[in-house]
Amino acid sequence: MTAATTTAVEGTPAAPGDRRRDRDRPDRWRSRLHRWDLRYSPYAFVAPFFLFFAAFGLFPLLYTGWASLHRVELTSPDRMEWAGLHNYVRLLDNDFFWNALRNTATIGVLSTVPQLLMALGLAHLLHYRLRAATFWRVALLTPYATSVAAATLVFVLLYGRDYGMVNWALDAAGIGPVDWQNGTWSSRLAVSSIVIWRWTGYNALIYLAAMQAVPDELYESAALDGASRARQFVHITVPALRPTILFTVVVSTIGATQLFGEPLLFGGAGGQKGGASHQFQTLGLYLYEQGWFNYHLGRASAVAWAMFLLLLLIAAVNLLVVRRLGKDR
Repeated sequence: MTAATTTAVEGTPAAPGDRRRDRDRPDRWRSRLHRWDLRYSPYAFVAPFFLFFAAFGLFPLLYTGWASLHRVELTSPDRMEWAGLHNYVRLLDNDFFWNALRNTATIGVLSTVPQLLMALGLAHLLHYRLRAATFWRVALLTPYATSVAAATLVFVLLYGRDYGMVNWALDAAGIGPVDWQNGTWSSRLAVSSIVIWRWTGYNALIYLAAMQAVPDELYESAALDGASRARQFVHITVPALRPTILFTVVVSTIGATQLFGEPLLFGGAGGQKGGASHQFQTLGLYLYEQGWFNYHLGRASAVAWAMFLLLLLIAAVNLLVVRRLGKDR
């Protein structure tokens, strides 16, 4: 083909079909980008959470499990000696571990049951129209927003043996003073009262939000049938809140299993022991004592995994209860 012929061919205008394909090419590209955006953008949005969880949640959990199978000391954490299940066997034979487990369960019951009952009652009161309802709701949330250290130190002063306000009130009532920090049940009750004070309002607001989702027609029908507020609460409110109550029970149980700050600060200088006789030492304090005072990181890791397995057991029980409630409906 000669050069002239080539020039003539190049100067020939493009066919209509070619121009249409050239115009459709950017549209196809934008359509492809739109499909990619719909498909992959959600993964990009949630990726930061999973990255942080893997770095600060999953990796410490797996590393703690690995350390629990070794003899490793805080003074030389890079030197590990394989021990297998020795730390777990030693843990099961340790009276202090079982004492900490009993204390955790006891304080958990003493704090969770009154806390949730009081929260349910307060939510029931706030559910009806009250003056300054917003103020009371904010007041309920104030203890939750208070620092654990500040709240516990105030309660330490209140439960002081010689000059505490609680003993002063008991003395005015004709009851002798109580050594709250050194007694077995008195110290457990004192620690439980701190937990109750901090978390009652928080759970009350959760119950209040659930109560507001109950249809008003149910209460109006019950009122027309002559049901009192107490009967409405028992036969309408409580059954409607059953899933929410179960949720708060599980969350409070998990929090009680991990209880650490309140008993540590309540015990003073030797707070990691949970009292002179370990009478209110929880699993969290026992872990802290093993790892950071006795320098046995392997044993502390075994305690941490024992707590983790206990939480898994609680979650499994919760799942069974939820399924049973679902079948009953």
